Amino acid sequence: MRKILFKSLFSPPLTEPAPEPDADIAELAAELNAAAQVRLGRSLSIREVDAGSCNGCELEIHALGNAFYDLERFGLRFVASPRHADVLLVTGPVTHNMREALERTYDATPAPKWVIAAGDCAHDCGIFAGSYACSGGVSSVIPVDLHIPGCPPTPAALLKGLLALMTKEK
Repeated sequence: MRKILFKSLFSPPLTEPAPEPDADIAELAAELNAAAQVRLGRSLSIREVDAGSCNGCELEIHALGNAFYDLERFGLRFVASPRHADVLLVTGPVTHNMREALERTYDATPAPKWVIAAGDCAHDCGIFAGSYACSGGVSSVIPVDLHIPGCPPTPAALLKGLLALMTKEK
């Protein structure tokens, strides 16, 4: 034990250095926050809904909150309740089991509200098309304002989609 303790005192840390900030992502997120301020008068609140995805899109969405992207520094935040959300970010094909939950979530979100279908599965069921468990794409259940393509969409594509939604004509 003593040998391990002395070894750890003189060895460098095993963690990786912090990533260099990406100026393009920072500019894109700042532009998105400014557009949300103009459109809503406050920062943008996002509620993510998994309607039956394989979790590939969730991994990319969660990457938006990691040390590299860190969306919270630009005022963008994910909320736990649809009652506090401006945007519903829906992933995956809508399964029969999630159809009613998605409809209830949409009804619980206050107006003005926008719905983004993120990923190919949310658009047209992707690789799950024809499955006995799927009701269809998100647009077959609730109105969709924007589709973000990709399997899964990258965090930069998600940011660009949110910016396109905020700068879209009313």
